[in-house]
Amino acid sequence: MKQSEASLNLTLLPVSIRFHPSETLLPSSLRALLPLASHSFFFVSSKSVAVGEKGKEESRAMGAGSKRPINTVVGWVTRQPPKVRACLCVVVSIAALVFLGLVVHNHDNLFVAAEAAHAVGISVLIYKLVKERTCAGLSLKSQYLTALFLAVRLYCSFILENDIHTVLDTATLATTLWVIYMIQYKLKSSYMEDKDNFAIYYVIVPSVLLAVVVHPSTTHFIFNRIFWAFCVYVEAVSVLPQLRLMQNTQIVEPFTAHYVFVLGVARFLSCAHWVLKVVDTRGGLLTAMGHGLWPPMVLIAEIVQTFILADFCYYYVKSVFGGQLVLRLPSGVV
Repeated sequence: MKQSEASLNLTLLPVSIRFHPSETLLPSSLRALLPLASHSFFFVSSKSVAVGEKGKEESRAMGAGSKRPINTVVGWVTRQPPKVRACLCVVVSIAALVFLGLVVHNHDNLFVAAEAAHAVGISVLIYKLVKERTCAGLSLKSQYLTALFLAVRLYCSFILENDIHTVLDTATLATTLWVIYMIQYKLKSSYMEDKDNFAIYYVIVPSVLLAVVVHPSTTHFIFNRIFWAFCVYVEAVSVLPQLRLMQNTQIVEPFTAHYVFVLGVARFLSCAHWVLKVVDTRGGLLTAMGHGLWPPMVLIAEIVQTFILADFCYYYVKSVFGGQLVLRLPSGVV
């Protein structure tokens, strides 16, 4: 540069503001701001250093946390092939069944626990709709299927049982209908209709055909027995539209993830209740349910609806232990 031109040299660390050859080339108004500018640069530099040191400390803390045993186990499971993970899921499920069988003396309490878990899931759903004022991430088609099998089961409960299940089903159906109303009318603008693209006739039609072929062999009216089988089959796969929607979005916000995970826990407890009751009665429960294919089909339906959610529950637990508030699903979960 020429001697007559002012050259600006700003150095943040250490802080210095130097003008060459003379500050007199600057207007008086700018010269008055030099002390303030120097102080501002020093403040920014100090803050940047503090933030950098804090970030390093957090990184070291996260690195130390990632070495915890649970994270090591989750990382090892993640690296396994899908078939190995499926076998591990079966082993863990059997171990959980044995544990529940030893700890819970009255296995009917498992059914109560399953209904309580379902109630917790419904409460999470209600909170999301009322407080968050959004239904993003929720499948309206899954709610349709839930209302359908609950209505059919409620009818069958009045005809065949008329016990505590009737009260529980009535409360659950009422809340499900309210959720459908909120999604379809009050919060429709946030509903992901383009992502909720599972064709529910893939669930309803096979369930009807299977119910006609395989149903209870009791003395009740034939249509009531078919209705009962239909609601069992629809319930087993009613969560498929919800899983498809989450797979389409790849990202699941916390409240929806909590709801689906609690639903998975409820269905596992329900499956455990049936399996342990069969073990307790040494197969007598299957005989009481009739003969033919119906008794094993009930157990298969319970197991299917549990393992449908097993993969999602795995990624949910992995996300929680990883400290992630938003669950990201890899392709191929559903």
